[in-house]
Amino acid sequence: MSVKYTPVQWNPNKYVYDLVALAGIVLYIVLFLKFAPMEIERSQQVNYPILRMRAFGTCAFLLLSIILCIGPLARLDKRFLPLLYNRRHLGVLTFAVALTHASYVIDWYYVFSPTDRYVALLTSNVDYGQFLGFPFEAFGIFSLFVLLVLAVTSHDFWLKFFTPPFWKALHMMIYVGYASLVAHVLFGYMQGATDPIFPVLVLFFSATVLLLHIAAGKRETTADRSTTAMIEGDWVNVARLEDLEDEHGHVVPLPGGERIAIFRYDGKLSATSNACAHQNGPLGEGRIIDGCITCPWHGFQYRPEDGCAPAPFTEKIATYRLLLKDGDILVDPTPNPPGTHVDPVLIGESV
Repeated sequence: MSVKYTPVQWNPNKYVYDLVALAGIVLYIVLFLKFAPMEIERSQQVNYPILRMRAFGTCAFLLLSIILCIGPLARLDKRFLPLLYNRRHLGVLTFAVALTHASYVIDWYYVFSPTDRYVALLTSNVDYGQFLGFPFEAFGIFSLFVLLVLAVTSHDFWLKFFTPPFWKALHMMIYVGYASLVAHVLFGYMQGATDPIFPVLVLFFSATVLLLHIAAGKRETTADRSTTAMIEGDWVNVARLEDLEDEHGHVVPLPGGERIAIFRYDGKLSATSNACAHQNGPLGEGRIIDGCITCPWHGFQYRPEDGCAPAPFTEKIATYRLLLKDGDILVDPTPNPPGTHVDPVLIGESV
């Protein structure tokens, strides 16, 4: 969190994350340029400029695949949360790699065109009615445009300007961009590929992205359907006191589908919305740090008793009334307006 917007809010974790990502990209490019010719020479002759554009193109595809795997992996196993923390930086790096690939393609295939190279790119193949030889360039251009939009709007300034719901919806375009990228590869490189390595990698990573999202979605759906919440008049019995770990959150799905986060801290209980005001991160999977609910995604904090971020920050989340009865935790399912103070329930004062 920061009081004012800065280009990058650097900290040691971000330095390490970005350095590891950059080192991985450089290592991949170097290894590709060194060893790929050995495999390619068995079936076809490829000169260095084409090899170079393939190195950056395959790197961009692998990076985007990894980015899309991080989200469901973090939902399936909390040990992957550190990768989620700085995923936007990885997205910007992916755009840079993809842009480098595109620039090499244009400089090699269209540099001697009698027309403008960008006009030639868009008009050299417009036969959209065929399968073999389909204008795969269109898919690549669209994917690059999506990456550009997401990279430009990745800063928190745009998140606040657009509001989190719109910003989140905008960044869901990444899935359309990824599908377009897969089509770009299928209708482009794989139409004439004779070596099996990259086609196998494309199918493997595409299937992995799909299966991980299915697995994460199934887990979330199962958790919602397996709720033990029971309606008791105006209250909903959601958990037992012993279910809550001290200084940690506990996610509870209500009968209507809404998720809330209950926190046990300093001998008290408080409940808030489970969705962080920043990027809808799961607050109930976070902890109480310095007396505040701390989102496990990006570290945004809120006071448990009123859902307000500590000064000078202004974010607010909804709060809920709680009741402790013979060890059972009951919640009023009607959310209070964001920032509403609710007296914490004292654990020693069960009714």
